[in-house]
Amino acid sequence: MEASGTTPAKRIPARPYWLAVPAALSLLSLLTLGYLTSFTPVTVIDGETVVRVRTRQTTVAGALREAGITLLPEDIVRPDLDHRLNYNDAIIIQRARLVQISVDGEAPRWVRTQHTRGAELLKELGYAVSVNDAIMVEGRADDSLPSAPQTRRGDHRNAAPPANLADAVVHYRRAVPITIQEAGGRPQRLKTAARTVGEALLQAGFLVYLADRVSPSVGTPIKPDMFITVERAKPITVWVDGRMLRTRTRQETVAEVLAEMNILLLEQDYTLPALDAPVLAGSEIRVVRRARNLQIAHDYISFDTLWEPDPELELDTQVLAQEGARGVREKRYIVTLEDGLEVKRQLVADFIAQPPRPRIYKYGTKVVVRTLDTPQGPVQYWRKIRMLATSYSASTSGVLRSAPWYGRTRCGLPMRFGIVAVDPRIISLRTNVYVPGYGIGLACDTGGAIIGKRIDLGYDDDNLKLWYRWVDVYLLTPVPSQIRYRLE
Repeated sequence: MEASGTTPAKRIPARPYWLAVPAALSLLSLLTLGYLTSFTPVTVIDGETVVRVRTRQTTVAGALREAGITLLPEDIVRPDLDHRLNYNDAIIIQRARLVQISVDGEAPRWVRTQHTRGAELLKELGYAVSVNDAIMVEGRADDSLPSAPQTRRGDHRNAAPPANLADAVVHYRRAVPITIQEAGGRPQRLKTAARTVGEALLQAGFLVYLADRVSPSVGTPIKPDMFITVERAKPITVWVDGRMLRTRTRQETVAEVLAEMNILLLEQDYTLPALDAPVLAGSEIRVVRRARNLQIAHDYISFDTLWEPDPELELDTQVLAQEGARGVREKRYIVTLEDGLEVKRQLVADFIAQPPRPRIYKYGTKVVVRTLDTPQGPVQYWRKIRMLATSYSASTSGVLRSAPWYGRTRCGLPMRFGIVAVDPRIISLRTNVYVPGYGIGLACDTGGAIIGKRIDLGYDDDNLKLWYRWVDVYLLTPVPSQIRYRLE
């Protein structure tokens, strides 16, 4: 129930709440857009590292600080640190190289530099670098520094950082004056950054051989105003044991050279030139190895063949009684060799070391008379010889009919059947023979072609039969007083 005297309030229609959401989102988007547009996008290039950042800072220094990038005094930044940032600016950081540098072997120091060559860095540090000085970077005779230093934080100027942090290690040796004098030559004064005498000589163009004498020695460290002398060895050639050796020496005689080279001479060896000969540059020494050897040569002596009669053996029988053996003739020589080649041979002995032993045959001298049955009746014979039988007649004997001896035999008998021609060394003339198929014949003729064990059977011209065959020829009794026991 309403209070009296009051006016009822006017009801306002209710609005939907969802209509306020788009308006709130629009307002939020505007606020977000305003906030985002207050950041400036930039790119930081730090060596090989590229970083994209959005910053509300207005300068390069502020952007790097906000990105947590630390700079060292020697680093270079482009654009400058106080440069006002623009949209999508690129900030390039060129880091200084961290170099460990050692001068003349002293304790190393650490520096940072933008220089690309060691000589530039040394000049910046106040060193008067000359062309004779030695600058070594990472052990190389090249003063180029690495093009891309490492990106690192912290500063190292006096305290030594870890060994692996250096971009380059530089060793600098300043040249010092020295004097080099070769024996017989003029002194040469020069400057060198070499560490030792040998290195200084090599740099100065002095080729030093092992036999040269260098004072001080080649391993001596170089000091300022050092005086170095070089005594040259002489080039020589030594021939020994089939080899040619080229060497150098400071020795004065051949004997001293051989002793230096540990070449021993045996009892008979000698040298050309002699051991006491002086050694000059270009000399040739020949060691002649001399040896004397005993050589033995054998010559063989042929043996003879002997025939001995044996009354116990039947005629035309032979046996080997003794084998023959060659003899040996020995000659002994003293042979002189020089470097393996024979230069002299001397005969010192010549004798029969083993005499030859003859071969001995025994031949029979025992005559046995036997009986042979023939168509003409039995005949007695004392020897049988195998012979080549041919035939002839007066007209086929090769004698001209006009010749005074035509148709006459060697014995003077007329040529006829029953006369046979023989070699008298085999069958004695006027010996009766029996030839199977021919009959009995009288050995009473000879011929130029009837030599050795050959028999020519005689015929008359009207009954000539041709023969050419081997037959047994029987020598008939009586047995002659002179017998040729061994037939050739």
